[in-house]
Amino acid sequence: MIKKLKYIDKTLLIVTILLFVIGLVMVFSASNVTAYMSHAVSPYNYFIRQLAFLIAGFFMFFIMIAFNTNVYGKLSRPLLLGNIAALVVLLIYGSTKNQAISWFDLGFISIQPSEFVKVITIVFLAEYYEVHKKRLNGWIASLYPLALCIVVAGLIFIQPDLGTTIIYSLTVAAIFFSVPMSKEIKYKILFIGSAILLLGGFAVMGMGKKIFEDRQLERFDISNPCSKILSNGNQVCNCYIAINNGGLTGVGLGNSTQKYLYLPEPYTDFIFAIIVEELGVVTGVVILILYIIVLFRVLIIGRQSPTNRGAILCYGIAVYIFLHISVNLMGIMGLIPMTGVPLPFMSYGGSYTICLIAALTIVQRVNVDTKLYNEKS
Repeated sequence: MIKKLKYIDKTLLIVTILLFVIGLVMVFSASNVTAYMSHAVSPYNYFIRQLAFLIAGFFMFFIMIAFNTNVYGKLSRPLLLGNIAALVVLLIYGSTKNQAISWFDLGFISIQPSEFVKVITIVFLAEYYEVHKKRLNGWIASLYPLALCIVVAGLIFIQPDLGTTIIYSLTVAAIFFSVPMSKEIKYKILFIGSAILLLGGFAVMGMGKKIFEDRQLERFDISNPCSKILSNGNQVCNCYIAINNGGLTGVGLGNSTQKYLYLPEPYTDFIFAIIVEELGVVTGVVILILYIIVLFRVLIIGRQSPTNRGAILCYGIAVYIFLHISVNLMGIMGLIPMTGVPLPFMSYGGSYTICLIAALTIVQRVNVDTKLYNEKS
C-alpha cells in the first residue's frame, strides 16, 4: 500500500486538496446566511455536511487506490446496470427537487444516481473498449455500449435534467471518438448524430412546449438577464451584481451581500459568483489556473498510460471535469442557460463530491499502474 501511494501524482494530489479546502471554506461562507434564514438550521450545517462528505471521500480514496483498474472494469458492468435500474425506480419513487425527480431522499442524506452514472459509464466504456479492442471494426461490437448510454441519457432527460443529460452525452461522445476503431464507423456515427441533432433542433423549435417544461424553455431566453430580474433573469443578473461588487480583490471573506437570499442556494450552482464577490477576480483567475493544472495532469497521466483502458479513463474524466466547469461558469456568465450543474471542488453536494473524488482516485490509480508497469519493464 505504501509503495502504491509513492507512485501517485503529487502535483495533482496537492492541487486537488487545495481546491477542496478552498471549496469547503467558501461553502461555509456562502451557505451560513441561507442555512439560518431560509432553512432554520445552524449556520455551520452545510459546512459540517460538506466536511463529512470530504472525510468519507478521503477514506474511499484509500480503499479504491488499493485496487488496479482491472478491478474497476470488472465492477463497472453490474454497477452500470444497477444504476440504470436505480434511474428507472427514481422516476417512480424519487423526490422532486427544483422541479426534477433526480434524488432518493433517505432522510439524513439525498442520493443523486445521475451523478454516479457519469463516472461509472466512463469506467464501463474504458473497460469495454479495452477488452474488445480487436473487434472494433464491427458495428455491433463498436455500438453496443452506446445503446446502453442512450438508455441512460434518456432516463436522465425525462427527470427532467437537461444539464446532466448534456454533460453525460458529450462525455460519452468524446470517449467514443477517442477510441481507436474503424474511421468508417466513426464518420457514419458522426453524420447520423449530426442529423439527429439538427432534426432535434427543428423539433425543439416547433414543439418546444411539448418536449420541455416551461421552466426549461424560459432558461433559453438568456439575452439581457437584468431586464428580467423579477422573472427568469433573476439568478444570472444577481451573479453579475456579485461579480461587479467583488472587483479585483473582493469585499472580503464573509462579506458578500448577494448571499443574503438574493441568489438562491448560493453555495451550490452559484458559488463562483460568491467567490469572486468576496475574494475578487484575482482569486477567481487563480482557481481557473488550478483547474487547468488539474486537467493538464489528468491528460498527461492518460497519455503516459500503456493501455487503452488507462488512457480512456483519464481522457473521459478530463472531459467530465471540463464540462462541469464550462457549463457552470458559462451559465453564471449568461452565455448559456442555467442548468443546475455543480462547479467541481467548490459547490456543496454529497453525490457530486464523492463522484469527483472517485474519478480523481481512478486517475491516480492509472498513474500507479503506469509506474508499476514501467518498473517491471
